[in-house]
Amino acid sequence: MDLLLEADPSREKIEGYLPRSRCFVATLDGAPAGVYVVLETAPAEYELMNIAVAPHLQGKGIGTTLLRHAIATVRELGARRLEVGTGTFGHQLAYYQREGFRVSRVDRDFFLENYPEPIYENGIQHKDMLRLVLEYR
Repeated sequence: MDLLLEADPSREKIEGYLPRSRCFVATLDGAPAGVYVVLETAPAEYELMNIAVAPHLQGKGIGTTLLRHAIATVRELGARRLEVGTGTFGHQLAYYQREGFRVSRVDRDFFLENYPEPIYENGIQHKDMLRLVLEYR
């Protein structure tokens, strides 16, 4: 749970989607190093609900390896598309675009309406959620 809270500060939201999802954990020396969660939202459509790396291991390529594993895993499950929601700024946008995700829409005021406490990154408050999609051919 601690790793999942790194990417989504709402324990309530995590506990809501986790039982319906597939969760994958990467370990290093027997300890959790990273995690991701995917949820089938419609037939052959999945959403990457959460992806996180332990803070002391960030910047070492673990997140990219996890994302690539998620992309391959849902492809093997027969997915037509994989969607992810993220903030509208920061390194996450480039992170997903490097792996082929494209912007599909903006959910205005998502973070304002769905989280009781403001979420800040680099001193900027997250307000809107950017939705990105990877289409499988």
